[in-house]
Amino acid sequence: MPHIVVEYTPNLGHLPFQDMLAAVTRRLAASPEIGDEADLKARVLRAEAFRVGLADEGRGFIHVTLRILAGRSPQAKKDLSQRVLAGMREHMPSLPAALTAYLSVEVVDMDRESYGKVRLG
Repeated sequence: MPHIVVEYTPNLGHLPFQDMLAAVTRRLAASPEIGDEADLKARVLRAEAFRVGLADEGRGFIHVTLRILAGRSPQAKKDLSQRVLAGMREHMPSLPAALTAYLSVEVVDMDRESYGKVRLG
């Protein structure tokens, strides 16, 4: 915990996702809500099939899901969300004029009672 899952559309595949993940994890690690930076686990997933509204082309999205253990205040969740947005935007290049993209962040509570974790090695 936390798990950071970035989903993106193939027309945004040129983005510097490694740099974005580095910025996001750095910003989250600075939050008082994060106890151990090694708990931050981030990955990027490409959405092969997608649609944005009614348009057949020219649109894309990046959606970041931040999964955290339940119990944080709404203010803490808002702060984490803002840190993710800032980290993603830190390395966001300009997009081609023919492309509109949407960046969103969702903070999701994980059930503390059922979550399990073991450190290997």
